[in-house]
Amino acid sequence: MAVIFIATTILEKRNPAHWLGYIRAFSEAAMVGALADWFAVTALFHHPLGLKIPHTNLIEKSKEKIGDNLGSFVVSNFLSPQNIRPYIQKLKVSNFLGDWLEKEKNAEALVDNLSEIILDIVKKLENDAVVKFIGNKAKEMSNDLKINEILGNGIEYILQKNDHQKLITHLSSQIKNYVLENHKMVSDRVKKESYRLIPSFVDEKIAEKITSGLSSYFEEVENDPNHSLRKEITLKILDFSKDLKENPKYEAEFNALKDDFLQPEKVQQYAQDIWNSLKKTLIEELSLEESSLKNYVRKNLAEFSENLSTDEKLQHKIDHWIRVTAYKYILRNTNKFGELISETVGNWQGKELSQKLELEVGKDLQYIRINGTLVGGLVGLLIYILGHFFL
Repeated sequence: MAVIFIATTILEKRNPAHWLGYIRAFSEAAMVGALADWFAVTALFHHPLGLKIPHTNLIEKSKEKIGDNLGSFVVSNFLSPQNIRPYIQKLKVSNFLGDWLEKEKNAEALVDNLSEIILDIVKKLENDAVVKFIGNKAKEMSNDLKINEILGNGIEYILQKNDHQKLITHLSSQIKNYVLENHKMVSDRVKKESYRLIPSFVDEKIAEKITSGLSSYFEEVENDPNHSLRKEITLKILDFSKDLKENPKYEAEFNALKDDFLQPEKVQQYAQDIWNSLKKTLIEELSLEESSLKNYVRKNLAEFSENLSTDEKLQHKIDHWIRVTAYKYILRNTNKFGELISETVGNWQGKELSQKLELEVGKDLQYIRINGTLVGGLVGLLIYILGHFFL
């Protein structure tokens, strides 16, 4: 435009043709428009011609404000509930996870990676700290542990399940057999306790009756689930369980036993033994390729993968949980996303930010200069026409 302007200005002096005026007016205004847009675009990223003119190099000077505005813009327009909800509702993690775990190499890689991580953690744990932790936890648990109530509740549970009847049956059978197998002992006892005037055959008959009566009685108990002795034993056991829970005597006795058993040095030794055994087992199980622990994990991963592919309720449950969790997490941390953008942009060097933006939008801004040239030329031509014909 500058070349055309100079050329038409020179030609007008030599040849005053009307059409040269139009071209000259167009090129003059286009040149001004191009320079104005060049200045405006350049002022965004630099000082034009290196001159520190006010309100130039705007991006470098306003990077903090740009970061804040950009963070607010992203949060308001991309992380609002109405914008993220449609994307969250489309999440189907269960299908993806099921398909991924179905591939043997993926499941094996997961087992190997988990094993390596856990093995590394176990090896790096300080033994003294772990032993102290186990000991402290055992002591804390024991302080609130009421052994008499636990035993009482355990006995009542057995009674409710009626499992004690098996024990009564077994004991009745054992007593019956014992009496039958020890008839001679009963006979000797009867003879020892009888008067000397009583004939021995009478003692023998009495011993036989005792043996027969006792064995028959316990046989009845063994075979009759509704025998009165069973009911009486049940009531006695129930009374004992209640007394065990409510009588302060038992609580004091068990607390004394507990305190003796859980003395500090003993607790420390128990904790040491527990940790040594656990650590050794974990290291062995995690180091071996075909350990029972790894095979157990593989088996459960295979079952879990199959359930993910076939169980619609499980799929819905997992997907719903992930959607709700992701939705809540994003909404709860939207401000942090904005702060991250703001701080990231704010921490950039001003010159670096200016260069980044100029590289991204510089090509498009070139069209602004071209458009400014053409628009400026057309406006200048229009003004020339109006001035020439009406003024």
